Amino acid sequence: MTVPTARTITISHRRRILAGLALAALAGVALLTAGLVASRSAQREETARRLGIVRVQALAQSLDRAGIEGDAARDLVRRWAASDPSLHSIRVIALSGISLEASTAPDDAGARAAPRRLEREEKPLYDQGQRIRAAAETNREEGVARKTEIEIVGGEGPDGRLEIAAPLEREGVVGGMVAATTAKPPTGPRRGIALDVALAVVLPFLLFWIASRGIGERRGPLLATAAALLAIAISFLGVRAVGTLAEERRAGEAAVAQAAETEAARAARLLAETAADWAALGVTPTTGTPITTAAIDVDVYRRPYGGAAAGTPGAAARVARDAGETARAVRRVAIGIGLLALALLAFVGLGAAARFGATLRRHREAYLYVLPAMLGMFVLVFFPFIYGVALSFTDATLFNTDKSIPEIWVGLRNYGEILGDFAIVKQTESGAVVNYLNFYWTLFNTVLWTVANVSIGVSVGLFLALILNTRGLRLRPIYRVLLILPWAMPNYITALIWRGMFHQQFGVVNQVIQIFGGEPISWFDRWSTSFLTALATNGWLSFPFMMVVSLGALQSIPSDLFEAARMDGASRWQQFRSITLPSLQPALIPAIILSVIWTFNMFNIIYLVTQGEPGSSTEILITQSYKYAFERYRYGYAAAYSTVIFMILLVYGYWQNRVTRATEGIA
Repeated sequence: MTVPTARTITISHRRRILAGLALAALAGVALLTAGLVASRSAQREETARRLGIVRVQALAQSLDRAGIEGDAARDLVRRWAASDPSLHSIRVIALSGISLEASTAPDDAGARAAPRRLEREEKPLYDQGQRIRAAAETNREEGVARKTEIEIVGGEGPDGRLEIAAPLEREGVVGGMVAATTAKPPTGPRRGIALDVALAVVLPFLLFWIASRGIGERRGPLLATAAALLAIAISFLGVRAVGTLAEERRAGEAAVAQAAETEAARAARLLAETAADWAALGVTPTTGTPITTAAIDVDVYRRPYGGAAAGTPGAAARVARDAGETARAVRRVAIGIGLLALALLAFVGLGAAARFGATLRRHREAYLYVLPAMLGMFVLVFFPFIYGVALSFTDATLFNTDKSIPEIWVGLRNYGEILGDFAIVKQTESGAVVNYLNFYWTLFNTVLWTVANVSIGVSVGLFLALILNTRGLRLRPIYRVLLILPWAMPNYITALIWRGMFHQQFGVVNQVIQIFGGEPISWFDRWSTSFLTALATNGWLSFPFMMVVSLGALQSIPSDLFEAARMDGASRWQQFRSITLPSLQPALIPAIILSVIWTFNMFNIIYLVTQGEPGSSTEILITQSYKYAFERYRYGYAAAYSTVIFMILLVYGYWQNRVTRATEGIA
C-alpha cells in the first residue's frame, strides 16, 4: 500500500475545493441568472399589459363621453381604429339591449355588421360584460378593489396578442363594455448579461487557483478563501441584477408614460374633431372632465398607478418605491442562493460528495430499487412540504396568486402574528369574551381534545381487549367483528351520522332524553356540549384501533408468566401491573404516539360534527388552518399555521420517543 505524501494531500485538498468552488459558482450563477431572466420577462409582460390597458382605457373613456350606443359611438370607433392601428378588432357591447353597437372586427361585416343584436354563439361576450359590470359595482359598494374590472387574456409568446375588455360607464352606471385586441409592443434592446455571468464564474476560479498556491495544504484557509470568493461573485451578480432590473423598470415606465400622453392627446383630438359631426347628427356628447394620463394608466381594478406622465412627483415616487422593493427581493434571493452555493461548496470541498458517491457506487442496486419510491415521495411529500414552508414566509392571498414568492415575502411576520398574540380574552362593551380565533385558545382546545380522545381510546380499547382475551369466551369471533366495525366504516360517514343523532329536533339522543322526561338540548350552542358531541363521535371511532393493538399484544404474552405468578400468590391486579402492562408497553407506546398524531390532526370529526360551533370555539389547529386557507383565503398565514402544527408534532414525537424509548430495539 502506498502511503500518501503531504504533496498528494495538498493537491487533493486543492483540487477538491477547487471543484467545489466551480460547481457552486456555476450553480449559484445559473440560479441567479434564471431568476433575473424570469424577472425581466415578468417586467416586460407587465409593461405590455399596462400599454394595452392604456390604449383600451383611453378608448373606453372617450366612449363614456360619446355614449355607448348610437352613431356617435360608431363614428368614434371608426375614427379611433383609423388613428391607432395597434388596436385590432374593437367591439362595443351595450348590455341593456344585448347588442353589438360598433365593431371593426373582420367577422362583423356585411349582414353581421353593427349595430345588431348579439347572436347565440356570442353569449360569452355578453357574459363577460355582465361579469365586468358586477365587478365594478361590487368594488364600488364594498369600497375595496377585490374583483378585476379589466379582463386581459392571451399574451403568450413574444408575438402573442392581448385581448382586453374594459367597462363603459356613464354617470356612474356601467352600461356596456369595449373589447379590443392589441399586439405586444416591440421589446427593444436588452442589456447583455453574458459578460457579468462569465466574470462571476471565471474570476473566482482563477483567483482561488492563484491564492491556493501560497496557502499550501491547510484545508481551513483554502475553504475560507473559496467561500469568500464565492460570496463576492454572488454579491457582484446580485448588484448587477438589481441595476439591470431597475433599468428595465425605468424603460417600461418611460414607455407607459409616453403611451399615456399619446393616447390622452389622441382622445382629446378625436373628441374635438367629431364634436361638429355629432352636432349635425343631433348627438350631444357628455364632455365631462378632460381625459388625463392618470385616468388611463390604471391597473386591472381601474386604480391609478399614481401618475404616468414622465417627471411627475407621483410617478417618480412610485418608480423609486418599486425599484426599492425589487432591490430587496433580489437581495433576499441572492442571499438564499448564496447560502445554497456555500452549502454545495462545503459538501464537495470537505469530501462529503466523494463519500456519498462511493456509497452510491457500492450500494447502487439497493438505491436503484428504492429510486421510484423516493421520486414518488419527493413529488407527493417533500416538494409540497418545502413549498408550504416557503409559502409561510409570504403574504400570499387569493388576490396576489399571480405574484412570485419574492414579491410577497414578509419574513417571520405570519409567525409573529400567530405566536405573538396572547389576547385570549378581550374586553368588550358586554364584558370579557374569549377570542376563539386566538392561536393559544385553539392550541388549548386541541390539546384537551387530543388528551381526552386518546385516554378514552386507550382505556376502552384495553378494557375490551382484556375481555376478548378471556380464555373460553364464547362467540369471541363475532364480538371481534362487531367491535371493529366502527373503525372499518369511513369516518366521514360516521361523523355525519353522529351529527344527525345530536340534532336538537330530530336527533335520537334528544328523543331518548325526552322519553325519560328531559328537555331537548341544543348541543351546538355551547362550547361544552358541542365539544362533548365531537368527543363522543371520535371516541366511538378510536377505541377499535387500540383494542386490536392491545389484543394482539396480550396474545403474545406467554401464559407461563401468569401461571408462575399465580403459584407465587400474586393477585389479578398484581399480575396486570407487573406482567401485562410491561409486556404491552412495546406495542402500546408507538400506537399511542400514532394515535396522538392522528387525533391532533383529526380534521373530519370537527369539520363535520361541530363545524367549529359555536363561534369557532371548538376548532382545532388543523381545521382552523383549513379555514384560514380556503374560507379566509390567507394562504401564507395558513401555511405558517400548518408549519407550527408540524413543529409541535415533531417535538412531541421526538420527546415521547426519547422518554419511552419505544423504538430502542429497532436497528
